[in-house]
Amino acid sequence: MPQEPAAPQVTDHGGGVHSIKVPIPDNPLGHTLVHLVDTDRGPVLVDTGWDDPASWDTLTAGLRALGTDVSAVHGVVITHHHPDHHGLSGQVREASGAWIAMHPADTAVVRRTREAEPGVWLDYLCAKLAGVGAPEEHIAPLREARASGRMRTLPGLRAALPDREIVPGDLLPLAGRRLRAIWTPGHTPGHVCLHLEEAHPSQLPGNGRLFSGDHLLPGITPHIGLYEDPDEGGAADPLGDYLDSLERVGRLGVAEVLPAHQHAFAEPAARVRELLSHHEDRLSGLLALLSTPLTPWQLAERMEWNRPWSQIPYGSRTIAVSEAEAHVRRLEKLGRAERVVGGGVVRYRAV
Repeated sequence: MPQEPAAPQVTDHGGGVHSIKVPIPDNPLGHTLVHLVDTDRGPVLVDTGWDDPASWDTLTAGLRALGTDVSAVHGVVITHHHPDHHGLSGQVREASGAWIAMHPADTAVVRRTREAEPGVWLDYLCAKLAGVGAPEEHIAPLREARASGRMRTLPGLRAALPDREIVPGDLLPLAGRRLRAIWTPGHTPGHVCLHLEEAHPSQLPGNGRLFSGDHLLPGITPHIGLYEDPDEGGAADPLGDYLDSLERVGRLGVAEVLPAHQHAFAEPAARVRELLSHHEDRLSGLLALLSTPLTPWQLAERMEWNRPWSQIPYGSRTIAVSEAEAHVRRLEKLGRAERVVGGGVVRYRAV
């Protein structure tokens, strides 16, 4: 007999706020916590989850378990454009007529991705990896994917275009609720956190609650890599953006954080201090390595990760080298490192 699907995992956070644990297929993160906020005009979702049939089934079953239906969704607020957050937004809008809101910097990424030929991003990535010193054996599979057309199946290529703009500092149009947008770039250029400026239902001391997306997580250090803009030309400083916005979120003094992964947590100021310290230690470690000029790839090979470099999967190595370059760009902005370009490859050294 066919096995009954597992009941959706939903959590009541009190005060008309719930979460649904929506799976991310074949990903160590496991799930995205899609939050539902009750409003006087119907439920509003914060993020929607990965574009996958099983994820859609879980999301819609979770909404039914909470006494509503996807057709009743009034709006969707996206913390950032990554496919585990924005993937199902188009289907939600088709089923309900809901509006979708996103910060314009991330909307620009969505629009650029949709309008580009499928191979453009891969061409940029191959050139970028070559420029930071990646070996040819790492780049070759990407060239093969380009030649075979497999890029057409990658997530995010046809993500829904938002129809509303999130304006930093403004209250979002949620009838009967006070939800303010806080621009927190770093993980993506248009990442936003959402400050629910209402007393905590359990009377925890503090200034309301924060939907933090991927900006502030209880046990994971968010990936800070380079922004997804082929025309950006090395001017951006994602880590600097992240550290600035992290401090800004820490000053809100919220009682509780509702992140998109793992679990809700209190005392966010302590977590902010941990993350600031982590990145300062990382910058100091990189500076010590740069006594000799190194490419970002060579830096990534020498940095400390949660496993030895030889055990880091292929796709994660691309992410790791992006993070290495984001950190060394921060050192460059601080005047503690400089780039040396030659032979089509960039290297950095301490100054």
